[in-house]
Amino acid sequence: MTSAPPPAAELSTDQARRIALRAQGFLGAPDRRAGVPGVLRHLGAVQLDTISVLARSHELIPYARLGAVGRRAVEEAYWSGGRTFEYWSHAACILPVEEWPHFAFRRRAYRSRPHWHHDLPDGSYETVIKQLRTEGPLTATELGGAKNGGEWWDWSASKVAVERALMYGEVVCTERRSWKRVYDLAERALPDAVLHDDLDDAECLRRLVALAGQSLGVGTRADIADYHRLKGEQFDAVVADSGLVPVRVQGWAKPAWADPAALTSEPRGRHRTALLSPFDSLVWERARTERIFGFTHRLEAYVPKPKRIHGYFAMPLLAGGKLQGRVDPAREGSTLVARQVSLEGRKAVAPMAEALVEAASWVGCTDVRLERVDAPELRGPLAQEIARALA
Repeated sequence: MTSAPPPAAELSTDQARRIALRAQGFLGAPDRRAGVPGVLRHLGAVQLDTISVLARSHELIPYARLGAVGRRAVEEAYWSGGRTFEYWSHAACILPVEEWPHFAFRRRAYRSRPHWHHDLPDGSYETVIKQLRTEGPLTATELGGAKNGGEWWDWSASKVAVERALMYGEVVCTERRSWKRVYDLAERALPDAVLHDDLDDAECLRRLVALAGQSLGVGTRADIADYHRLKGEQFDAVVADSGLVPVRVQGWAKPAWADPAALTSEPRGRHRTALLSPFDSLVWERARTERIFGFTHRLEAYVPKPKRIHGYFAMPLLAGGKLQGRVDPAREGSTLVARQVSLEGRKAVAPMAEALVEAASWVGCTDVRLERVDAPELRGPLAQEIARALA
């Protein structure tokens, strides 16, 4: 682990929390003219996931920051105009196309593992590349079928081949159609200015650490490395040249680093009351969420149902600069169903009602139905607030 130099500043826990909120696009007036592309550039990565309850996670990210942006507009902002690519960052993420050079280190690492966990029949890789070259962008189904009884996740040879080409950087995902990746040759889909892997590993890592620090505002070694799934020793090797400055945060047991621009002014302003996707980069790292907000949150979608505490897709409630509760939502026709609501006290009632009604309207629901409220004494007040907001 790197040995941090003396801290440039000491931050209170409240200052660190507000710096993090501003860095993640929540404090201060949102740049509505920049819209969804601006949110993506600001965050540097928007995680994708198959789960869709209210909406898919990549839709919920700009919604939390901008409000009720049109869902079709969200998809067009991500996938039209060659502004983005999909790659492995924190997980499978949409990334600004300008970041393509920064992942050259990862593409090289994948190329150094020629079998990539799975053998391919001779010629399969070359066949997929030739098909894309002659026919243009295609889904795995159009390449010969995504599932053909293969051994690995039941993937066909063509699916394995095109995914390998994606990892290597010879192919890019240019859009999603009905949640299926659309693949194209990188040489055709990407601007010449970013296409070539000219950056060495150290420069890739330095840039990603710097960008992660900017997107987080302030964070520990683990926080910043985890943003793009770097290893701790990779962070150690480049942090001194990243431009981030060491800081001390009261109550944090480990050293921290901050974006120097985040220290030049006190974070001010209010933010929207919103429900957050569990895959939102504000809360996707559990230890950081606990440290900054004093709020323990865990995605329980992959936890056996009897062992779930807060529900399948519990969404934290962000209100007044704090996480004040959570709700596990569902949709039944035109009704948003709050299957389980947890509140951090009476002060969270009105914000939760506001967030539920707004989210319902955004996804085309006209009613909100409460099921379980963990604090029974708050059920009546919450129902009254919801009814008032719906009226």
